[in-house]
Amino acid sequence: MTASGKLVQYESDGQKGEIEVDEILIGAGRAPNVEGLNLEAAGVKYEAGKGRGVLVNDKLQTTNPNIYAAGDICLPYQFTHLADFSARIVIQNALFFGRKKFSALTIPWCTYTDPEVAHVGLNEAGAQRQGLEITTFIKSLSEVDRAVVDGEEEGFVKIHVKKGTDKILGATIVARHAGEMISEITAAMVGNIGLGTLASVIHPYPTQAEAIRQTGDMYNRTKLTPGVKRMFTRFLAWRR
Repeated sequence: MTASGKLVQYESDGQKGEIEVDEILIGAGRAPNVEGLNLEAAGVKYEAGKGRGVLVNDKLQTTNPNIYAAGDICLPYQFTHLADFSARIVIQNALFFGRKKFSALTIPWCTYTDPEVAHVGLNEAGAQRQGLEITTFIKSLSEVDRAVVDGEEEGFVKIHVKKGTDKILGATIVARHAGEMISEITAAMVGNIGLGTLASVIHPYPTQAEAIRQTGDMYNRTKLTPGVKRMFTRFLAWRR
């Protein structure tokens, strides 16, 4: 405790730190309710009390291939929107001979704090674990007109692309309405639309989502290498 708040000690990527907060919220978590269903009789394996619940493969089949599972009972992420889309996979695979895979989903999430924290795809640590080289572009909301006018300058848009390309691998948005903004980036990832293309999407002015387009502008400026700049200078001089 301090005179103005409460102190929380944390560890991130091996680095310890301390931050002062107004309140401390403790999430006790949830456990899948699998006891008493007699799943053993159906040949469906599960792990009770370990947070995993019913065991499924990438097609959401249980250990009994005629039985599928969806939602919090079997998924590693317990989101309402993910339960919805996993149920769609089950319907296609179980009833219509589909071959949909859970691993093919691009999954966004949002923590509804103030400001909100939304994320999709890889972050720096995830890219490092996979051995992927990335380039990161960050646009502070303090440089976005709508955020300044609204007095909501705390936050940023951070987008990771595969190094040497504009292929979006992941993004994090911290903003008052980050949960609304992240869907544009999620749609770009699902549609294989690059960050450079997002720079050409006209956004209404003024909106906080314009920060996404401005992040695309930051990527496009990286293509103006010294060699390209010299070539343009010579070309413009010739046009005169």
